[in-house]
Amino acid sequence: MILERYALFGALASGGMATVHLGRLLGAAGFSRTVAIKRLHEQFASDPDFVAAFLDEARLAARIRHPNVVPTLDVVATGGRLFLVMEYVEGESLSRLLKTMLRSDMLMPMPIAAAIMVGALSGLHAAHEACSEKGEPLMLVHRDVSPQNILVGTDGVPRVLDFGVAKAIGRLQSTDSGRLKGKAAYMAPEQVRGANVDRRTDVFAASIVLWEMLTGERLFDADNQAMALDRVLSAPIEPPSRHAEDIPPALDEIVLRGLARNVDERWQTARDMAQALEACMTLPSPTHIGAWVESIAGDSLHERAERVAEVESSTSDPGTRASEALATLQVVDGAATTLDPLPSSPASQTGSRSAAIPLSASMPPHQPRRRSLTPVLISAAALVAVAASVTAWMLGRGSASSPEVAAPAIAPAHEPTASAPPEPAPPAEPSAEPDAALAATPPSAAPPAAKKKPSRAAPAVDCSVPFVRDELGRKIWKRECL
Repeated sequence: MILERYALFGALASGGMATVHLGRLLGAAGFSRTVAIKRLHEQFASDPDFVAAFLDEARLAARIRHPNVVPTLDVVATGGRLFLVMEYVEGESLSRLLKTMLRSDMLMPMPIAAAIMVGALSGLHAAHEACSEKGEPLMLVHRDVSPQNILVGTDGVPRVLDFGVAKAIGRLQSTDSGRLKGKAAYMAPEQVRGANVDRRTDVFAASIVLWEMLTGERLFDADNQAMALDRVLSAPIEPPSRHAEDIPPALDEIVLRGLARNVDERWQTARDMAQALEACMTLPSPTHIGAWVESIAGDSLHERAERVAEVESSTSDPGTRASEALATLQVVDGAATTLDPLPSSPASQTGSRSAAIPLSASMPPHQPRRRSLTPVLISAAALVAVAASVTAWMLGRGSASSPEVAAPAIAPAHEPTASAPPEPAPPAEPSAEPDAALAATPPSAAPPAAKKKPSRAAPAVDCSVPFVRDELGRKIWKRECL
């Protein structure tokens, strides 16, 4: 599928609101870039509230510029569908990393957990501090901080993503009263009650995530959403050290302060909590974090890397179908193309390698190229040169002191022009043939392979038309008429 300058490929992940696809930005002069494209689910595309929330995600996320936030690159609205283009990050979600370790009965190393949370808190602080184009604070709150929305790259950099349910001053969509947004097990008490939320709401959710990374368990585990909400409001919160060994008291204190149900007793900013974690222990470098991610999710990362390599290879050659499709789009001046439903394939259903969606199916008919003016200009220049040469030859005949010379020929483009002037042609002998002057023309006046038409005999030379034309349409002046 082609979306303006983007090629859409198989699905990478799917959530309750949208599906994330692998994509390629196809630019001019062979430029291309791998991206992630979030596609709003069809059942939500006609809902104005969801569409507004989706657009808010792009508008607000574009104002956040920080290494620990996945950047939003573009929004494509076409055919009644919305697509959010984001930077593609090679890595794995924290949710999948935790599930992989749970299946292997492993605990996340404490320094790794602290380092991932420091990165996530830094990204959240950047979001909380974001301002509008006029420099006014957006008062942005993520409200959906969870392991699913924290991505840990193979470069060792944690990144926060998905600001689709964020609330900020000036957002296009007003939040419906009574509608809970976010995941129940990661909500703050004030969020459950429907009270005002601020950056400390995200601190509470981040502290839940840190508690679960350290213990390998769910903090507010419940069978349904109602029970989870009740546990958020009233269940006792134990320190992580009760569920895992070797956790120092200082780390327990940091986590419990972030989980204070009274907002005034929490860390007041995400940066404050991040700085406390950095002071609590020595954190590993991004290189060590990236190596750990690869050790946990190496198989899925390798499989995804193969899919990305397939896509990049299929769109990197100027002769590929994707490049041809892009060239066609450029010819029609970026006209909108028909978007067909994504084909269902075993590869995309099982999460294994996905083949590229055909790019030429929705392309408009090929447009003919504009004809070049170069041949016309060359022909015109050649005629001008012939006319100038004939004029010079006629002037030479009119002068008594000038020897009679034949009209100079135009040398073919592949032969060099002679450096010495040609010898004057001898006067033609009287002949009964009126076109006998053609025989006196130097051989170079016409291509060697050209054949002349036979001349008809005439009793006298007719000078009403003082020239004849050869096969190429060039004028040959009759000497008897000069």
